[in-house]
Amino acid sequence: MTSSNARVGYERRWWTLVVLSLSLLVISIDNTILNVALPTLVTELDATGSDLQWIVDSYVLVFAGLLLVMGSLGDRYGRKLALYAGFAIFGLASLGAAYADSSGTLIAARSVMGVGGALIMPATLSILVNVFPREERAKAIAIWSAVAGVGVPLGPVAGGWLLDHFWWGSIFLVNVPIIIGALIAGLWLIPESQDKDAARIDIPGGVLSIAGLATLLHGIIEAPETGWLDPSTLVAFVLAVVLLGAFIWWERRTPEPMLRIDFFRNMRFTAGAASISLVFFALFGSIFLLTQYLQFVIGYTPFEAGLRMLPVAIGIGLGTGLSTRLVQKLGSKLVVFGGLSVVALALLYATTLTVSSGYPAIALLFLLFGFGMGNTMAPATDAIMGAIPEANAGVGSAVNDTTRQVGGALGVAVLGSLFSTFYASEMSASVSGLPEPQAALVEDSIGGALGVAARLGGEPGRMLVDAANAGFVDAMGVAFIAAAAVAFAGALVALVFLPAREHEAATEIADLPETEAVTT
Repeated sequence: MTSSNARVGYERRWWTLVVLSLSLLVISIDNTILNVALPTLVTELDATGSDLQWIVDSYVLVFAGLLLVMGSLGDRYGRKLALYAGFAIFGLASLGAAYADSSGTLIAARSVMGVGGALIMPATLSILVNVFPREERAKAIAIWSAVAGVGVPLGPVAGGWLLDHFWWGSIFLVNVPIIIGALIAGLWLIPESQDKDAARIDIPGGVLSIAGLATLLHGIIEAPETGWLDPSTLVAFVLAVVLLGAFIWWERRTPEPMLRIDFFRNMRFTAGAASISLVFFALFGSIFLLTQYLQFVIGYTPFEAGLRMLPVAIGIGLGTGLSTRLVQKLGSKLVVFGGLSVVALALLYATTLTVSSGYPAIALLFLLFGFGMGNTMAPATDAIMGAIPEANAGVGSAVNDTTRQVGGALGVAVLGSLFSTFYASEMSASVSGLPEPQAALVEDSIGGALGVAARLGGEPGRMLVDAANAGFVDAMGVAFIAAAAVAFAGALVALVFLPAREHEAATEIADLPETEAVTT
């Protein structure tokens, strides 16, 4: 690390954090901004239930599958360079998504946006680790985590406002000016850094990881339509196991792996990664359903629905601010356990929502959910980043981000498909007597059911609306029970395996080889 540039980087570290947080906010918002537009896409693009899941998950899947590769690229060729390349790809793909004229085109554009996001996100955290000294890093990571978390509820708010005032493509077009601002500010505020001994890019590992994840998500998302025991579904699951098993086998044997499997010997690293993955599983899957619940069932406009999710941001801010002090007193183990337990309890509480629930009950759910997340994200992220050598910050950041995105993608796929299966079952009695095309629409999604009800009109239409709303709420409750179980499992993992203090993992950390980071 050259001394002159190191001083500049450290002197400007808090301004650097502002630019990194703005960069992170764009891709964090994009994880959820689309959710509030899902009802609109049903009518504008004739999107089916599985289309909606793929529109959301195509971005998250590519994002997750490439994070480790892109983290390695940043370590090898420069993290600032990776950040700027990500900005360019993300911005251009956002333009393509804004003007998509079909579900397939939008899914493709979202996939390319995932490539840009995979370059941006690990670069932000690895740059942060390089410009902040260890004694300030926990605070900086807490701010970074808060921005990532706050972007989740801000996405629906921003998307709702844009949908109320412009056409649906504006939710992607808004990314462009933010990216331009971050590009300009970063020229002066972000130093370049890289690992001079970075390994070669692990192309086979990258191909196997994204192929395995894509196959797994395909099987989960399409299962409600094809059948969970259909041969095509079973083949997808078996193939996913083979591909992901081959990925682990390859990473254990190649001399320069994309993912250092030996990192997972450190329980601080492993338990932190598991906690992050499981809390984002619950978050993404729940938000996917709740944004539709607020609009389809309760009747809010997109903007009204987005505003009513703001208690999530408040809860995350409160939880993140409290978590740093709690970790100093109680240690990471109890704080992460408590945070995930609150998330699980919030999800169990969500099963009490009905067709006529008032907003105070919904606001309490969002506040509890956000508070639990805030107490989970920052200490778990710090556990991951503190468990590996600083020179490998790009890979460590990518692992942290991958756990978020894989957990989120699986949350949308698993909870969405579980919901779809139970919703179709609930609606089976209501489609008797309807023509086959209309019956398929009713069983596919609540958006399709409401469209059919509008065409029927009169008493038959009102009865179908009532049945669809009740079926949606019942199926959502089943999905939330599953999400609560996953969150509580994460709490137990943290309680059993996460070391309470950093020094408890010192022996394992010392076993890992460390290289030198350079800043130019």
